[in-house]
Amino acid sequence: MRRTEAARELGGFVREHRTDGGRRLRTAGALLVTGVVGLAFGIPVTVASIGTTDGAPELAGLLLGVGLIGLGLGVWRLTQALRTREQCFDVHERGLTHRVAGHATLIPWTDIEGIGVPWTDIEGIGAVTADDGRLLAEARGMGLRYTIALRDGRGIRVDTFTEDAKELAETIHRAVHLGELPRGRGRRP
Repeated sequence: MRRTEAARELGGFVREHRTDGGRRLRTAGALLVTGVVGLAFGIPVTVASIGTTDGAPELAGLLLGVGLIGLGLGVWRLTQALRTREQCFDVHERGLTHRVAGHATLIPWTDIEGIGVPWTDIEGIGAVTADDGRLLAEARGMGLRYTIALRDGRGIRVDTFTEDAKELAETIHRAVHLGELPRGRGRRP
């Protein structure tokens, strides 16, 4: 579905929030390389440390752990990058268009239940995140994340790879819970 067709159904176009698929792929690549390097060093150290009680078993465990965790997270990010390639959220006056790999889904504001955890409403000003402060959370794409909860039980995940993800959450919150619909630009259908 083209953006102009969506605009007719959801009102004037306001803005788009693209997901940086290239950054997601680079993160997956870095995690995969870390995993491979960890295993490449961990396996020989493990073999060499068989029968010893010095520091080698701990080093082997550390290297194998880094390798397995790196590979697991890398495969997860790679799968996520391929599944959500070319993802974009188009905000319109009466809802969202969620585009992924050339397929668009229209989501009117009435079909959205709200923003899921970890977002909360603080003093009625909208959705605000509590930064978890974990090591390299932002670089891993986990510093900012939430789910757009739909009334039919489905959810659309949004994370730090989506540009202005906080603004998107606040727009959804204002439209769904406060009735403050965004204003589009251009002619209205």
